[in-house]
Amino acid sequence: MRRPGEILLVSTYELGHAPHGIALPRAFLERAGFAPASLDLAVEPIDLERVRRARLVAISVPMHTALRLGLEAARRIRAACPGALLCFHGLYAPLNAELLVRAGAAAVLGGECEEDLVALARAAEGGEDLGRFVQRRGAAAPRKRLDYPVPSRAGLVSKRYARFVDADGVEHRAGYVEATRGCKHRCRHCPIPAVYDGRFVAVPVETVLADVAQQVAAGAEHVTFGDPDFLNGPRHALAVARLLHARVPALTFDFTAKIEHLVRHAPALPELVALGARFVVSAVESLSSRVLAKLAKGHDRADVETAFAACARAGLALRPSLVPFTPWSTLEDYLELLDLFAARGWAAQVDPVQLSIRLLVPPGSLLEGDPELAVEGLDEEALTWRWRHPDPRMDALQRRIAAEVEAAATAREPEVETFARVTALARAAAGLPHGHVRVLAPDQRRVPRLTESWFC
Repeated sequence: MRRPGEILLVSTYELGHAPHGIALPRAFLERAGFAPASLDLAVEPIDLERVRRARLVAISVPMHTALRLGLEAARRIRAACPGALLCFHGLYAPLNAELLVRAGAAAVLGGECEEDLVALARAAEGGEDLGRFVQRRGAAAPRKRLDYPVPSRAGLVSKRYARFVDADGVEHRAGYVEATRGCKHRCRHCPIPAVYDGRFVAVPVETVLADVAQQVAAGAEHVTFGDPDFLNGPRHALAVARLLHARVPALTFDFTAKIEHLVRHAPALPELVALGARFVVSAVESLSSRVLAKLAKGHDRADVETAFAACARAGLALRPSLVPFTPWSTLEDYLELLDLFAARGWAAQVDPVQLSIRLLVPPGSLLEGDPELAVEGLDEEALTWRWRHPDPRMDALQRRIAAEVEAAATAREPEVETFARVTALARAAAGLPHGHVRVLAPDQRRVPRLTESWFC
Protein backbone atom coordinates (compact mmCIF):
# COMPACT_ATOMS: atom_id res chain seq x y z
CA MET A 1 0.00 0.00 0.00
CA ARG A 2 1.33 3.42 -0.93
CA ARG A 3 1.96 5.67 2.05
CA PRO A 4 1.88 9.49 1.89
CA GLY A 5 5.33 11.01 1.83
CA GLU A 6 7.18 8.07 0.24
CA ILE A 7 7.84 10.42 -2.69
CA LEU A 8 9.26 13.83 -1.80
CA LEU A 9 9.27 16.63 -4.37
CA VAL A 10 11.91 19.29 -3.64
CA SER A 11 12.32 22.77 -5.09
CA THR A 12 15.16 25.12 -4.22
CA TYR A 13 14.50 28.27 -6.25
CA GLU A 14 12.14 29.39 -9.02
CA LEU A 15 12.74 33.12 -9.36
CA GLY A 16 10.73 33.86 -6.24
CA HIS A 17 7.57 32.19 -7.57
CA ALA A 18 5.59 29.35 -6.04
CA PRO A 19 7.35 26.34 -7.56
CA HIS A 20 5.71 25.06 -10.74
CA GLY A 21 8.44 22.38 -10.74
CA ILE A 22 6.68 20.83 -7.75
CA ALA A 23 3.05 21.68 -8.50
CA LEU A 24 2.81 20.12 -11.96
CA PRO A 25 4.71 16.86 -11.20
CA ARG A 26 2.67 16.48 -8.03
CA ALA A 27 -0.54 16.66 -10.06
CA PHE A 28 0.71 13.93 -12.41
CA LEU A 29 1.73 11.72 -9.48
CA GLU A 30 -1.54 12.25 -7.61
CA ARG A 31 -3.52 11.36 -10.71
CA ALA A 32 -1.53 8.12 -10.86
CA GLY A 33 -2.46 7.26 -7.27
CA PHE A 34 0.64 8.48 -5.41
CA ALA A 35 0.58 10.88 -2.47
CA PRO A 36 3.84 12.85 -2.72
CA ALA A 37 5.01 15.32 -0.12
CA SER A 38 6.57 18.66 -1.05
CA LEU A 39 9.43 20.78 0.24
CA ASP A 40 10.22 24.27 -1.06
CA LEU A 41 13.61 25.26 0.28
CA ALA A 42 13.16 28.81 -1.04
CA VAL A 43 10.66 29.56 1.74
CA GLU A 44 11.10 26.80 4.33
CA PRO A 45 14.02 25.04 6.02
CA ILE A 46 14.92 21.52 5.06
CA ASP A 47 12.71 19.10 7.02
CA LEU A 48 14.88 16.04 7.71
CA GLU A 49 11.92 14.07 9.08
CA ARG A 50 10.12 14.54 5.78
CA VAL A 51 13.33 13.51 4.00
CA ARG A 52 13.77 10.36 6.09
CA ARG A 53 10.25 9.15 5.24
CA ALA A 54 10.94 9.32 1.51
CA ARG A 55 11.96 6.42 -0.71
CA LEU A 56 12.21 8.65 -3.80
CA VAL A 57 13.35 12.29 -3.66
CA ALA A 58 12.86 14.30 -6.88
CA ILE A 59 14.68 17.66 -7.01
CA SER A 60 13.44 20.24 -9.52
CA VAL A 61 16.23 22.06 -11.42
CA PRO A 62 14.59 24.33 -14.03
CA MET A 63 17.44 26.87 -13.96
CA HIS A 64 21.12 27.32 -13.17
CA THR A 65 20.68 28.70 -9.64
CA ALA A 66 18.22 25.93 -8.78
CA LEU A 67 20.74 23.29 -9.87
CA ARG A 68 23.52 24.76 -7.74
CA LEU A 69 21.23 24.87 -4.71
CA GLY A 70 19.84 21.44 -5.61
CA LEU A 71 23.26 19.82 -5.48
CA GLU A 72 23.78 21.22 -1.99
CA ALA A 73 20.33 19.97 -0.94
CA ALA A 74 21.14 16.54 -2.41
CA ARG A 75 24.22 16.27 -0.20
CA ARG A 76 22.13 16.92 2.91
CA ILE A 77 19.39 14.57 1.75
CA ARG A 78 21.81 11.71 1.09
CA ALA A 79 23.41 12.21 4.50
CA ALA A 80 20.00 12.10 6.20
CA CYS A 81 18.53 9.28 4.12
CA PRO A 82 21.24 7.29 2.28
CA GLY A 83 18.75 4.68 1.08
CA ALA A 84 16.48 7.09 -0.79
CA LEU A 85 16.54 7.15 -4.59
CA LEU A 86 17.53 10.57 -5.86
CA CYS A 87 16.15 12.11 -9.06
CA PHE A 88 16.91 15.46 -10.69
CA HIS A 89 14.42 16.77 -13.22
CA GLY A 90 14.01 19.93 -15.29
CA LEU A 91 15.83 21.88 -17.99
CA TYR A 92 19.26 21.79 -16.38
CA ALA A 93 19.20 18.12 -15.41
CA PRO A 94 20.11 16.37 -18.71
CA LEU A 95 22.72 19.05 -19.48
CA ASN A 96 24.58 17.98 -16.35
CA ALA A 97 23.67 14.28 -16.28
CA GLU A 98 27.21 12.95 -15.69
CA LEU A 99 27.77 15.32 -12.79
CA LEU A 100 24.40 14.46 -11.26
CA VAL A 101 25.00 10.71 -11.52
CA ARG A 102 28.33 11.21 -9.75
CA ALA A 103 26.43 13.16 -7.09
CA GLY A 104 24.26 10.09 -6.46
CA ALA A 105 21.33 10.56 -8.81
CA ALA A 106 19.56 7.36 -9.81
CA ALA A 107 17.47 9.24 -12.40
CA VAL A 108 17.91 12.37 -14.52
CA LEU A 109 14.88 13.65 -16.43
CA GLY A 110 14.59 16.62 -18.80
CA GLY A 111 11.82 18.50 -20.62
CA GLU A 112 8.22 17.24 -20.58
CA CYS A 113 9.30 14.69 -17.99
CA GLU A 114 6.19 14.40 -15.79
CA GLU A 115 4.97 11.11 -17.24
CA ASP A 116 8.54 9.79 -16.99
CA LEU A 117 8.50 10.78 -13.32
CA VAL A 118 5.34 8.75 -12.81
CA ALA A 119 6.97 5.79 -14.58
CA LEU A 120 10.04 6.23 -12.37
CA ALA A 121 7.88 6.14 -9.24
CA ARG A 122 6.24 2.92 -10.41
CA ALA A 123 9.58 1.36 -11.34
CA ALA A 124 11.09 2.28 -7.99
CA GLU A 125 8.04 0.86 -6.22
CA GLY A 126 8.48 -2.41 -8.12
CA GLY A 127 12.24 -2.63 -7.56
CA GLU A 128 13.02 -2.36 -11.28
CA ASP A 129 16.32 -1.28 -12.80
CA LEU A 130 16.32 2.51 -13.22
CA GLY A 131 19.03 2.85 -15.88
CA ARG A 132 16.52 3.92 -18.53
CA PHE A 133 15.65 6.99 -16.47
CA VAL A 134 18.99 8.73 -16.97
CA GLN A 135 18.49 11.21 -19.82
CA ARG A 136 21.63 12.92 -21.06
CA ARG A 137 22.17 16.05 -23.09
CA GLY A 138 20.71 15.80 -26.54
CA ALA A 139 17.80 13.66 -25.35
CA ALA A 140 14.83 15.47 -26.91
CA ALA A 141 11.56 16.04 -25.13
CA PRO A 142 8.86 13.53 -26.09
CA ARG A 143 6.98 14.50 -29.22
CA LYS A 144 3.59 13.35 -27.97
CA ARG A 145 1.48 15.97 -26.22
CA LEU A 146 1.10 15.30 -22.51
CA ASP A 147 -2.32 15.18 -20.87
CA TYR A 148 -1.76 18.08 -18.49
CA PRO A 149 -3.66 18.04 -15.20
CA VAL A 150 -4.22 21.25 -13.25
CA PRO A 151 -1.08 21.80 -11.13
CA SER A 152 -1.49 20.72 -7.51
CA ARG A 153 -0.67 23.80 -5.44
CA ALA A 154 -1.97 22.94 -1.96
CA GLY A 155 0.51 24.25 0.57
CA LEU A 156 2.49 26.12 -2.10
CA VAL A 157 0.84 29.52 -1.68
CA SER A 158 2.95 31.65 0.63
CA LYS A 159 3.10 35.33 1.47
CA ARG A 160 6.88 34.93 1.18
CA TYR A 161 6.82 34.48 -2.58
CA ALA A 162 7.53 37.36 -4.97
CA ARG A 163 4.91 40.10 -5.15
CA PHE A 164 3.84 42.41 -7.92
CA VAL A 165 4.58 46.10 -7.38
CA ASP A 166 2.31 48.37 -9.41
CA ALA A 167 3.09 51.85 -10.77
CA ASP A 168 2.03 53.43 -7.49
CA GLY A 169 4.39 51.23 -5.46
CA VAL A 170 1.58 49.09 -4.03
CA GLU A 171 2.40 45.39 -3.57
CA HIS A 172 0.01 42.61 -4.59
CA ARG A 173 0.05 38.85 -4.09
CA ALA A 174 1.35 37.22 -7.27
CA GLY A 175 0.77 33.77 -8.71
CA TYR A 176 2.52 31.85 -11.48
CA VAL A 177 1.23 29.88 -14.45
CA GLU A 178 2.51 28.45 -17.75
CA ALA A 179 0.45 28.58 -20.95
CA THR A 180 3.18 27.04 -23.14
CA ARG A 181 6.36 25.04 -22.60
CA GLY A 182 9.54 24.97 -24.64
CA CYS A 183 10.39 27.48 -27.37
CA LYS A 184 10.49 27.46 -31.16
CA HIS A 185 13.65 29.57 -31.22
CA ARG A 186 17.25 28.48 -30.82
CA CYS A 187 19.10 31.28 -29.05
CA ARG A 188 22.58 29.81 -28.53
CA HIS A 189 23.08 30.86 -24.90
CA CYS A 190 19.73 29.49 -23.71
CA PRO A 191 19.34 25.99 -22.19
CA ILE A 192 15.90 25.46 -23.71
CA PRO A 193 16.99 24.61 -27.29
CA ALA A 194 19.35 21.94 -25.96
CA VAL A 195 16.31 20.18 -24.45
CA TYR A 196 13.32 21.14 -26.62
CA ASP A 197 15.20 21.43 -29.94
CA GLY A 198 13.14 24.32 -31.28
CA ARG A 199 9.74 22.97 -30.28
CA PHE A 200 7.07 24.28 -27.94
CA VAL A 201 3.74 22.91 -26.76
CA ALA A 202 0.59 24.73 -25.68
CA VAL A 203 -1.10 23.87 -22.40
CA PRO A 204 -4.89 23.60 -22.89
CA VAL A 205 -6.62 26.92 -22.20
CA GLU A 206 -9.02 25.53 -19.60
CA THR A 207 -6.13 23.92 -17.70
CA VAL A 208 -4.34 27.29 -17.59
CA LEU A 209 -7.49 29.09 -16.45
CA ALA A 210 -8.19 26.51 -13.74
CA ASP A 211 -4.65 26.93 -12.44
CA VAL A 212 -5.08 30.71 -12.29
CA ALA A 213 -8.49 30.34 -10.62
CA GLN A 214 -7.09 28.30 -7.73
CA GLN A 215 -4.37 30.88 -7.16
CA VAL A 216 -6.86 33.75 -7.27
CA ALA A 217 -8.97 31.90 -4.71
CA ALA A 218 -5.88 31.77 -2.49
CA GLY A 219 -5.38 35.54 -2.76
CA ALA A 220 -3.43 36.20 -5.97
CA GLU A 221 -4.18 39.55 -7.63
CA HIS A 222 -1.54 39.23 -10.35
CA VAL A 223 -0.03 36.29 -12.24
CA THR A 224 3.23 35.78 -14.08
CA PHE A 225 3.06 33.81 -17.31
CA GLY A 226 6.35 31.95 -16.96
CA ASP A 227 6.43 30.64 -20.53
CA PRO A 228 9.86 31.00 -22.14
CA ASP A 229 7.99 33.11 -24.71
CA PHE A 230 4.29 33.86 -24.25
CA LEU A 231 4.03 34.98 -27.89
CA ASN A 232 5.45 31.80 -29.44
CA GLY A 233 1.78 31.06 -30.09
CA PRO A 234 0.11 34.50 -30.27
CA ARG A 235 -3.40 33.17 -30.95
CA HIS A 236 -3.14 30.87 -27.93
CA ALA A 237 -1.78 33.71 -25.78
CA LEU A 238 -4.62 36.05 -26.75
CA ALA A 239 -7.23 33.34 -26.19
CA VAL A 240 -5.89 32.74 -22.68
CA ALA A 241 -5.69 36.46 -21.88
CA ARG A 242 -9.19 37.19 -23.19
CA LEU A 243 -10.87 34.41 -21.26
CA LEU A 244 -8.85 35.20 -18.15
CA HIS A 245 -9.93 38.85 -18.25
CA ALA A 246 -13.56 37.85 -18.83
CA ARG A 247 -13.50 35.65 -15.72
CA VAL A 248 -11.32 37.81 -13.43
CA PRO A 249 -11.44 41.36 -14.80
CA ALA A 250 -9.31 42.90 -12.02
CA LEU A 251 -6.44 40.43 -12.43
CA THR A 252 -3.18 41.79 -13.87
CA PHE A 253 -0.34 39.81 -15.40
CA ASP A 254 3.16 39.93 -16.83
CA PHE A 255 4.78 37.79 -19.50
CA THR A 256 8.02 37.15 -21.38
CA ALA A 257 8.46 37.63 -25.13
CA LYS A 258 11.32 38.00 -27.59
CA ILE A 259 12.15 41.41 -29.01
CA GLU A 260 11.28 40.18 -32.50
CA HIS A 261 7.85 39.06 -31.27
CA LEU A 262 7.17 42.45 -29.66
CA VAL A 263 8.00 44.04 -33.02
CA ARG A 264 6.01 41.56 -35.11
CA HIS A 265 2.98 41.50 -32.81
CA ALA A 266 3.03 45.16 -31.82
CA PRO A 267 -0.64 45.60 -32.92
CA ALA A 268 -1.68 43.09 -30.22
CA LEU A 269 0.08 44.92 -27.36
CA PRO A 270 -2.68 47.49 -26.65
CA GLU A 271 -5.23 44.69 -26.34
CA LEU A 272 -2.95 42.75 -23.97
CA VAL A 273 -2.66 45.89 -21.82
CA ALA A 274 -6.46 46.29 -21.84
CA LEU A 275 -6.70 42.66 -20.73
CA GLY A 276 -4.39 43.28 -17.74
CA ALA A 277 -0.77 43.10 -18.95
CA ARG A 278 1.43 45.43 -16.90
CA PHE A 279 4.95 44.58 -18.00
CA VAL A 280 6.86 42.30 -20.32
CA VAL A 281 10.32 40.83 -19.84
CA SER A 282 12.33 40.66 -23.05
CA ALA A 283 15.85 39.39 -23.70
CA VAL A 284 17.55 42.44 -25.18
CA GLU A 285 20.91 40.97 -24.07
CA SER A 286 23.09 43.44 -26.01
CA LEU A 287 23.08 46.19 -28.63
CA SER A 288 26.22 44.85 -30.34
CA SER A 289 25.50 43.33 -33.74
CA ARG A 290 28.40 40.91 -33.26
CA VAL A 291 27.15 39.69 -29.88
CA LEU A 292 23.55 39.39 -31.05
CA ALA A 293 24.69 37.33 -34.05
CA LYS A 294 26.80 35.07 -31.83
CA LEU A 295 23.79 34.48 -29.56
CA ALA A 296 21.42 34.03 -32.55
CA LYS A 297 18.96 36.44 -30.96
CA GLY A 298 17.08 37.28 -34.16
CA HIS A 299 17.02 41.04 -33.53
CA ASP A 300 19.28 44.06 -33.81
CA ARG A 301 19.62 47.45 -32.13
CA ALA A 302 16.92 49.00 -34.32
CA ASP A 303 14.50 46.24 -33.30
CA VAL A 304 15.23 46.98 -29.62
CA GLU A 305 14.31 50.63 -30.12
CA THR A 306 11.19 49.63 -32.07
CA ALA A 307 10.10 47.22 -29.33
CA PHE A 308 10.57 49.81 -26.57
CA ALA A 309 8.58 52.34 -28.62
CA ALA A 310 5.76 49.87 -29.32
CA CYS A 311 5.49 48.95 -25.65
CA ALA A 312 5.54 52.62 -24.62
CA ARG A 313 2.70 53.44 -27.03
CA ALA A 314 0.67 50.54 -25.62
CA GLY A 315 1.35 51.52 -22.00
CA LEU A 316 3.28 48.31 -21.37
CA ALA A 317 6.55 48.52 -19.41
CA LEU A 318 9.39 46.62 -21.08
CA ARG A 319 11.84 45.22 -18.53
CA PRO A 320 14.94 44.02 -20.42
CA SER A 321 17.18 41.13 -19.51
CA LEU A 322 20.80 41.71 -20.48
CA VAL A 323 24.02 39.76 -20.96
CA PRO A 324 26.45 42.68 -21.26
CA PHE A 325 29.56 40.66 -20.45
CA THR A 326 30.39 38.07 -23.11
CA PRO A 327 33.71 37.12 -24.76
CA TRP A 328 32.68 39.22 -27.78
CA SER A 329 31.47 42.35 -25.94
CA THR A 330 33.70 45.40 -25.72
CA LEU A 331 33.89 48.19 -23.19
CA GLU A 332 32.66 50.50 -25.92
CA ASP A 333 29.59 48.23 -26.37
CA TYR A 334 28.85 48.50 -22.65
CA LEU A 335 29.14 52.29 -22.64
CA GLU A 336 26.92 52.50 -25.73
CA LEU A 337 24.24 50.43 -24.00
CA LEU A 338 24.34 52.58 -20.88
CA ASP A 339 24.26 55.80 -22.91
CA LEU A 340 21.28 54.69 -24.99
CA PHE A 341 19.27 53.54 -21.98
CA ALA A 342 19.96 56.84 -20.25
CA ALA A 343 19.14 58.94 -23.32
CA ARG A 344 15.84 57.10 -23.96
CA GLY A 345 14.73 57.21 -20.32
CA TRP A 346 14.85 53.42 -19.99
CA ALA A 347 17.18 53.31 -16.97
CA ALA A 348 14.29 52.96 -14.51
CA GLN A 349 13.06 49.90 -16.44
CA VAL A 350 16.30 47.97 -15.90
CA ASP A 351 16.78 45.84 -12.81
CA PRO A 352 20.38 46.78 -11.91
CA VAL A 353 21.43 43.14 -11.57
CA GLN A 354 21.00 42.90 -15.35
CA LEU A 355 23.92 45.32 -15.77
CA SER A 356 26.25 42.76 -14.18
CA ILE A 357 25.32 39.54 -15.98
CA ARG A 358 28.23 37.50 -17.35
CA LEU A 359 27.58 34.84 -20.00
CA LEU A 360 27.12 31.32 -18.65
CA VAL A 361 28.08 28.46 -20.94
CA PRO A 362 26.65 25.33 -19.31
CA PRO A 363 27.44 21.83 -20.51
CA GLY A 364 25.34 21.08 -23.57
CA SER A 365 25.08 24.74 -24.56
CA LEU A 366 24.75 25.45 -28.29
CA LEU A 367 27.82 27.67 -27.82
CA GLU A 368 30.01 24.64 -27.10
CA GLY A 369 32.61 24.25 -29.81
CA ASP A 370 32.37 27.82 -31.08
CA PRO A 371 35.83 28.49 -32.56
CA GLU A 372 35.76 32.03 -31.16
CA LEU A 373 34.95 30.89 -27.62
CA ALA A 374 38.15 29.84 -25.87
CA VAL A 375 37.15 27.84 -22.80
CA GLU A 376 39.53 26.93 -20.01
CA GLY A 377 37.87 23.84 -18.61
CA LEU A 378 34.60 23.06 -16.85
CA ASP A 379 33.93 24.68 -13.50
CA GLU A 380 31.81 21.97 -11.89
CA GLU A 381 31.03 24.09 -8.85
CA ALA A 382 29.75 26.99 -10.97
CA LEU A 383 28.26 24.57 -13.57
CA THR A 384 29.72 26.44 -16.54
CA TRP A 385 32.64 26.34 -18.93
CA ARG A 386 35.26 28.86 -17.80
CA TRP A 387 36.19 31.65 -20.19
CA ARG A 388 38.28 34.79 -19.85
CA HIS A 389 37.66 38.07 -21.64
CA PRO A 390 40.48 39.12 -23.98
CA ASP A 391 40.25 42.63 -22.45
CA PRO A 392 41.11 42.28 -18.72
CA ARG A 393 39.22 45.50 -18.00
CA MET A 394 35.93 43.77 -18.79
CA ASP A 395 36.36 40.95 -16.26
CA ALA A 396 37.50 43.42 -13.59
CA LEU A 397 34.57 45.74 -14.37
CA GLN A 398 32.06 42.89 -14.23
CA ARG A 399 33.24 41.83 -10.77
CA ARG A 400 33.07 45.41 -9.49
CA ILE A 401 29.61 46.03 -10.90
CA ALA A 402 28.29 42.73 -9.54
CA ALA A 403 29.40 43.75 -6.04
CA GLU A 404 27.92 47.23 -6.45
CA VAL A 405 24.48 46.11 -7.61
CA GLU A 406 24.28 43.47 -4.88
CA ALA A 407 25.03 46.07 -2.22
CA ALA A 408 22.53 48.49 -3.80
CA ALA A 409 19.80 45.86 -3.82
CA THR A 410 20.41 45.11 -0.15
CA ALA A 411 20.14 48.82 0.63
CA ARG A 412 16.98 49.14 -1.54
CA GLU A 413 18.58 51.91 -3.53
CA PRO A 414 16.46 53.39 -6.39
CA GLU A 415 17.31 51.77 -9.71
CA VAL A 416 18.32 55.00 -11.42
CA GLU A 417 20.87 55.78 -8.70
CA THR A 418 22.48 52.36 -9.14
CA PHE A 419 22.42 52.85 -12.92
CA ALA A 420 24.27 56.15 -12.50
CA ARG A 421 26.95 54.57 -10.31
CA VAL A 422 27.42 51.69 -12.76
CA THR A 423 27.81 54.24 -15.54
CA ALA A 424 30.47 56.06 -13.54
CA LEU A 425 32.37 52.81 -13.00
CA ALA A 426 32.24 51.96 -16.71
CA ARG A 427 33.40 55.42 -17.74
CA ALA A 428 36.25 55.23 -15.22
CA ALA A 429 37.31 51.87 -16.65
CA ALA A 430 37.46 53.49 -20.09
CA GLY A 431 39.44 56.47 -18.80
CA LEU A 432 36.55 58.89 -19.42
CA PRO A 433 35.27 61.68 -17.14
CA HIS A 434 32.94 60.17 -14.57
CA GLY A 435 32.65 62.44 -11.57
CA HIS A 436 29.11 63.77 -12.01
CA VAL A 437 27.04 61.14 -13.79
CA ARG A 438 23.32 61.66 -13.33
CA VAL A 439 20.41 59.64 -14.72
CA LEU A 440 16.93 61.11 -14.61
CA ALA A 441 13.83 58.94 -14.31
CA PRO A 442 11.11 59.86 -16.85
CA ASP A 443 8.62 60.56 -14.02
CA GLN A 444 8.04 59.80 -10.37
CA ARG A 445 5.85 56.73 -10.85
CA ARG A 446 7.48 53.35 -10.42
CA VAL A 447 7.84 51.01 -13.35
CA PRO A 448 5.69 47.90 -12.62
CA ARG A 449 7.81 44.96 -11.52
CA LEU A 450 8.07 41.93 -9.26
CA THR A 451 9.90 42.08 -5.95
CA GLU A 452 12.29 39.41 -7.28
CA SER A 453 14.75 40.90 -9.74
CA TRP A 454 16.04 37.71 -11.41
CA PHE A 455 14.35 36.80 -14.69
CA CYS A 456 16.00 33.48 -15.60
